[in-house]
Amino acid sequence: MGDLGQMLPIVLLFAVMYFFLIRPSMQKQKKEKKYIAEIKAGSKVVTKSGMHGKILSLNDDGTCIIETGAGKVKFETSALSMEMSQKLSENTLIKK
Repeated sequence: MGDLGQMLPIVLLFAVMYFFLIRPSMQKQKKEKKYIAEIKAGSKVVTKSGMHGKILSLNDDGTCIIETGAGKVKFETSALSMEMSQKLSENTLIKK
Protein backbone atom coordinates (compact mmCIF):
# COMPACT_ATOMS: atom_id res chain seq x y z
CA MET A 1 0.00 0.00 0.00
CA GLY A 2 2.92 2.35 0.74
CA ASP A 3 4.37 1.89 -2.75
CA LEU A 4 1.05 2.87 -4.32
CA GLY A 5 0.94 6.05 -2.26
CA GLN A 6 4.42 7.01 -3.46
CA MET A 7 3.62 6.29 -7.12
CA LEU A 8 0.30 8.15 -7.16
CA PRO A 9 1.77 11.69 -7.51
CA ILE A 10 3.93 10.58 -10.43
CA VAL A 11 0.99 8.92 -12.18
CA LEU A 12 -1.14 12.01 -11.60
CA LEU A 13 1.64 14.23 -13.00
CA PHE A 14 1.78 12.18 -16.20
CA ALA A 15 -2.01 12.25 -16.50
CA VAL A 16 -2.10 16.04 -16.13
CA MET A 17 0.71 16.46 -18.66
CA TYR A 18 -1.13 14.24 -21.13
CA PHE A 19 -4.49 16.03 -20.85
CA PHE A 20 -3.11 19.58 -20.75
CA LEU A 21 -0.08 19.40 -23.04
CA ILE A 22 0.09 16.36 -25.30
CA ARG A 23 -3.57 15.74 -26.21
CA PRO A 24 -4.42 19.34 -27.22
CA SER A 25 -1.38 19.56 -29.50
CA MET A 26 -2.32 16.25 -31.14
CA GLN A 27 -5.87 17.52 -31.76
CA LYS A 28 -4.51 20.76 -33.25
CA GLN A 29 -2.24 18.81 -35.60
CA LYS A 30 -5.23 16.71 -36.74
CA LYS A 31 -7.27 19.85 -37.47
CA GLU A 32 -4.39 21.39 -39.44
CA LYS A 33 -3.96 18.24 -41.54
CA LYS A 34 -7.70 18.20 -42.26
CA TYR A 35 -7.61 21.91 -43.19
CA ILE A 36 -4.68 21.41 -45.58
CA ALA A 37 -6.43 18.42 -47.17
CA GLU A 38 -9.64 20.43 -47.74
CA ILE A 39 -7.99 23.51 -49.29
CA LYS A 40 -8.75 24.01 -52.96
CA ALA A 41 -7.77 26.45 -55.68
CA GLY A 42 -9.33 29.86 -55.19
CA SER A 43 -9.16 29.78 -51.39
CA LYS A 44 -7.83 32.89 -49.67
CA VAL A 45 -5.03 31.96 -47.29
CA VAL A 46 -2.39 33.43 -45.01
CA THR A 47 1.01 31.83 -44.58
CA LYS A 48 2.68 31.41 -41.20
CA SER A 49 5.03 34.24 -42.17
CA GLY A 50 2.03 36.54 -42.71
CA MET A 51 1.80 36.67 -46.50
CA HIS A 52 -1.80 36.95 -47.78
CA GLY A 53 -2.88 35.52 -51.10
CA LYS A 54 -5.17 33.31 -53.12
CA ILE A 55 -4.28 29.75 -54.07
CA LEU A 56 -3.92 29.30 -57.82
CA SER A 57 -2.97 25.62 -57.83
CA LEU A 58 -2.12 22.74 -55.51
CA ASN A 59 0.64 20.37 -56.56
CA ASP A 60 1.05 16.68 -55.71
CA ASP A 61 4.51 17.26 -54.22
CA GLY A 62 3.11 19.21 -51.25
CA THR A 63 3.51 22.68 -52.71
CA CYS A 64 1.05 25.31 -53.87
CA ILE A 65 1.19 28.43 -56.03
CA ILE A 66 -0.19 31.52 -54.29
CA GLU A 67 -1.02 34.77 -56.04
CA THR A 68 -0.07 37.73 -53.87
CA GLY A 69 0.17 41.46 -54.47
CA ALA A 70 3.80 40.94 -55.46
CA GLY A 71 3.10 38.16 -57.96
CA LYS A 72 3.00 34.38 -57.91
CA VAL A 73 4.90 32.59 -55.15
CA LYS A 74 5.46 28.88 -54.56
CA PHE A 75 4.97 27.68 -50.96
CA GLU A 76 4.90 24.39 -49.12
CA THR A 77 1.35 23.62 -48.04
CA SER A 78 2.70 23.12 -44.51
CA ALA A 79 3.52 26.86 -44.48
CA LEU A 80 -0.17 27.78 -44.59
CA SER A 81 -1.65 28.96 -41.31
CA MET A 82 -5.02 27.44 -40.49
CA GLU A 83 -5.82 29.91 -37.72
CA MET A 84 -4.94 33.09 -39.60
CA SER A 85 -6.60 31.87 -42.81
CA GLN A 86 -9.84 31.12 -40.96
CA LYS A 87 -9.76 34.56 -39.34
CA LEU A 88 -9.25 36.12 -42.76
CA SER A 89 -12.24 34.27 -44.21
CA GLU A 90 -14.40 35.22 -41.19
CA ASN A 91 -13.47 38.90 -41.56
CA THR A 92 -14.24 38.76 -45.28
CA LEU A 93 -17.69 37.31 -44.58
CA ILE A 94 -18.45 39.95 -41.94
CA LYS A 95 -17.50 42.87 -44.23
CA LYS A 96 -19.77 41.70 -47.06
